[in-house]
Amino acid sequence: MSTMPSDRSPDSTLAYLREGYRFVGTRCDRLGSDVVQTRLLLEPTICLRGREAAELFYDDERFVRRGATPTRGQRTLTGVGGVQGLDGAAHRARKAMFMSMMTPAAVRRLGQLFDDEWRARIPVWAGHGPVVLYHEVGRLLTRAVWAWAGVPLAESDVRRRTAEMHAMIEGPAELGLKHWRGLFGRRRAERWAGALVERVRAGALPAPEGSALRVVAEHRDERGQPLPRRIAAVELLNVLRPTVAVDRYVVFAALALHDHPHWRDRVRGDDDATEQFVQEVRRYYPFFPLAAARVRRSFEWRGYAFPQGRRVLLDLYGTNHHPALWPEPERFRPERFAGWRDDPFGLVPQGGGDHDTGHRCAGEWITIELMKRAVANLTGAMSYRVPPQDLALDLGTMPALPPSGLVVDGVRRAA
Repeated sequence: MSTMPSDRSPDSTLAYLREGYRFVGTRCDRLGSDVVQTRLLLEPTICLRGREAAELFYDDERFVRRGATPTRGQRTLTGVGGVQGLDGAAHRARKAMFMSMMTPAAVRRLGQLFDDEWRARIPVWAGHGPVVLYHEVGRLLTRAVWAWAGVPLAESDVRRRTAEMHAMIEGPAELGLKHWRGLFGRRRAERWAGALVERVRAGALPAPEGSALRVVAEHRDERGQPLPRRIAAVELLNVLRPTVAVDRYVVFAALALHDHPHWRDRVRGDDDATEQFVQEVRRYYPFFPLAAARVRRSFEWRGYAFPQGRRVLLDLYGTNHHPALWPEPERFRPERFAGWRDDPFGLVPQGGGDHDTGHRCAGEWITIELMKRAVANLTGAMSYRVPPQDLALDLGTMPALPPSGLVVDGVRRAA
């Protein structure tokens, strides 16, 4: 058995927070291996990248998710007890609940709601002067997904709910005030979401058939029991929060159109070109940095020992930029997706594996639909300018975003 290449630092937690998306890849490149060991939060941790590593990582016979995500991530981003940390029959039952909401018709309906919100907002932007696209799109997505999920939303609450979703998204990798904002944002949101579920169950709040609110409220687990109030709140937020997080991808799409303006004409009215463009945005730009699991029982892979209980991280960003998978990975080339056939272990911006039974993000189709609608609106429904601003992406900041949030001005409705 071979000795696994190792980062010799006593603990690399601060290095991870400093290096962000490049943390695993830097060590893999330095040690000449796609399997390396380090220590994070004082715990030995195996880091993987690449297609074969992704295929291994999503083997549920070898890995479990329970206890894999650090507590700070559960208490801000995913929620304690959510589907991301389940295994076996419990995971299959909970994942089926999410997949039941992801029918093609339901995905298109959410896309249309987002489209309607966007087009209604163009005249407001046109009369406003400079607007921050990140802030605006987050609120559009909040309005759209709340309506789609059957969740009541007063206009006066839009900014607050959007801010809570953003606080949860930004909390896990932050120290100090931003992390505490994530904690408090989640606590407030879980109390609010739990109260909604209870009102639906009591018949005091009608929820449309098939809506996320009703599906979660009525769901029965693998033992035939309704979800406890807090867990139901976590899972309702696991529909709302990731959808609002698509605002980052929309900003990245707008940034790509700005940096590669020849693609504006190529995607306009061309669904195939738009699909290629959106997939390359998902591959190229930083979204989720890592996925976490633990070894179910000891095994050997590529001559390396994976001890039972060892935490393992899959480098999603590094896999999407692996030169063995993606020639010229640091170049933005949407045409690489011409004729693309989905590879569940090659393109992993929102996880890999099987949607129905594995831990791949159930909302991936929603993400693609919303991004395509955004690109169509950016290139066909409106014109705008991008004034001088700081658009550099710092890969040491997780989640990444241009510092300006991407400011646009001179907005006009397209003729």
